[in-house]
Amino acid sequence: MTDLLTIILLGIVEGVTEFLPVSSTGHLVLAGALLGLSEGDATFDIVIQLGAILAVIVLFWRRFLRVGTGLLRREPPAVHFTRNVLLGFLPSAVVGAVAYSAIRAVLEAPGIGPTVVAIALIVGGIAILFIERVAPRAEPGSVETMRWKTALAIGVVQCLSMIPGVSRSGATIMGARAMGVDQETAAEFSFFLAIPTMMGATTLALWKSRHELGDAHLSAIAIGFVVSFVVAMIVIRWFMAIVTKHGFAPFAWYRIIIGVIALAALALR
Repeated sequence: MTDLLTIILLGIVEGVTEFLPVSSTGHLVLAGALLGLSEGDATFDIVIQLGAILAVIVLFWRRFLRVGTGLLRREPPAVHFTRNVLLGFLPSAVVGAVAYSAIRAVLEAPGIGPTVVAIALIVGGIAILFIERVAPRAEPGSVETMRWKTALAIGVVQCLSMIPGVSRSGATIMGARAMGVDQETAAEFSFFLAIPTMMGATTLALWKSRHELGDAHLSAIAIGFVVSFVVAMIVIRWFMAIVTKHGFAPFAWYRIIIGVIALAALALR
């Protein structure tokens, strides 16, 4: 890995972007490229996302406690919540296990990975603006009341996020919005879906890279993990407040602007 300051900066980037529809992995790839880390480190990029996932568990611990006790009593809302999250996770688990090597190759390809990310940011931003304009008006709902077919379909859409720069949260949230799910439920489902998805991705990344990991590498991952956790704790609350007032359009414009700037910066290197 690299110096402490860079590790902290990448941890901040991850914590800020993991739950925003702007692609955390894409930002890590761009940040690494622009900071001169041309060799890339896909394992570091993937594993530190668990810090942000831990923030979800801490912030929503009461919700998870209710689900856990509800499952013991076989209460329908708890069963439906668990069913929907698992169904949403299933497609990416299958595709990710098959496509892991190809995804890592793109993330670590000198020049190619960052360019793919920049283009995906722009295209994704345009897609968000379009979906926000045409998405049907939705009544307030919850993850517990979501139909199982909708949860599974959102999981299929989440597979698009395996393209660097697409954004896991962006794909799931916009997929949900296109299917008539209200903004708050779409955002919450994206948070909860991140837990099994990123745990699975992290486990796979650590197993595949087990022979490459040294003490210095693990220390860097630990620092990035802690930083991303702290930052994500703050960002999640802020994100929900922005979505409630302004929807997802501000993040779409951000994606487009950052994508254009990144393409320009990469072209001038």
